[in-house]
Amino acid sequence: MKKTLLFGLLAASMTLSVTSCSNPDIKSDEDIVDQPLPPIPAAPDTTGGKTAVENPATREINAVNATEDIKKMQPVM
Repeated sequence: MKKTLLFGLLAASMTLSVTSCSNPDIKSDEDIVDQPLPPIPAAPDTTGGKTAVENPATREINAVNATEDIKKMQPVM
């Protein structure tokens, strides 16, 4: 009884998966039309035309920048 139920469930799931993969609206790959994407609009200028000020807090954290910052903090002997 359990084996027939298992095979029945397996057959039903296979049938559902096969029928869900087919789409009768698309006959072949020739129906697909390639269209280019629209261009990305430019980002709005929220600075009011001002240039960015070099702020050490906004620099990237890496070994080179960290070494430079540490050298600036240490007293000169």
